[in-house]
Amino acid sequence: MSLSMYSASVPVFRKMLGSLAAVLEKAETHALERKIEPAALLQARLFPDMFPLIKQVQIATDFAKGASARLAGADAPRYEDNEQTFAELQQRITKTLGYIETLAQEAIDASGERPVTHGAGERARHFERGDDYLTGFVLPNFMFHVTTAYAILRHNGVPLGKRDFLGIS
Repeated sequence: MSLSMYSASVPVFRKMLGSLAAVLEKAETHALERKIEPAALLQARLFPDMFPLIKQVQIATDFAKGASARLAGADAPRYEDNEQTFAELQQRITKTLGYIETLAQEAIDASGERPVTHGAGERARHFERGDDYLTGFVLPNFMFHVTTAYAILRHNGVPLGKRDFLGIS
């Protein structure tokens, strides 16, 4: 039995965004307990030329909703990228999860062998096959931003471990 495009995408997004939400919840609790200004964590970076935590979460959710929409042949909703609090990031994750659940599994499964374009204009990337787009571009980028969000929080003292990242209780 082969792995379907839907099975290789939506459940991965669902699981990792759920883990990201739990990690953010732990970070908010940590900030409150330690009397750390939440903005210190939300604006934290691993290095000055990298995006802060807020942007990492925004990009991860953009990859989940955008890729799911492209694979389904649908238009993804546009988000304003104006989140400034842990609660607003949680709402963004919830909104993204809700959106990807609206997409038909059959439409995503049909995308494996058709071309997909990511982006527009000079920054557009064209993929001859949806499966190449998903496995060679989307999943690595999505996981990079989820991992970087985790690493920012861990680097800043939030007590997290591998089980948190993987969403294992």
